Amino acid sequence: QVQLVESGGGLVQAGGSLRLSCAASGRTFSSYGMGWFRQAPGKEREFVAAISRSGGSTYYVGSVKGRFTISINNANNTVYLQMNSLRPEDTAVYYCAAGKSPGLILTIDLYDYWGQGTQVTVSS
Repeated sequence: QVQLVESGGGLVQAGGSLRLSCAASGRTFSSYGMGWFRQAPGKEREFVAAISRSGGSTYYVGSVKGRFTISINNANNTVYLQMNSLRPEDTAVYYCAAGKSPGLILTIDLYDYWGQGTQVTVSS
């Protein structure tokens, strides 16, 4: 079993920055690929970014490329999402997810564990 706990969300003005953290625990966590998703009110949950377990490979949805950075610290089992140049359309609940593959996981159905989410609100 893997437990994921997100933190770092909040209210920020457009153009500002936030860093989300996802603390993971679980005996087999060291072999899981990680990702960040978001869900805005009335919309489906969408993929934001993914990272391989080693941290050597990353992938971003086009709308955040160049603004967001996903990273992983295997020493403390934490995944981060650094979000810069935030826009009002980035407003959503952000979720951390873990999947049973150490590589990049780009499909939502392949993620097995989810955090409770953290709210990010960007004001214009």
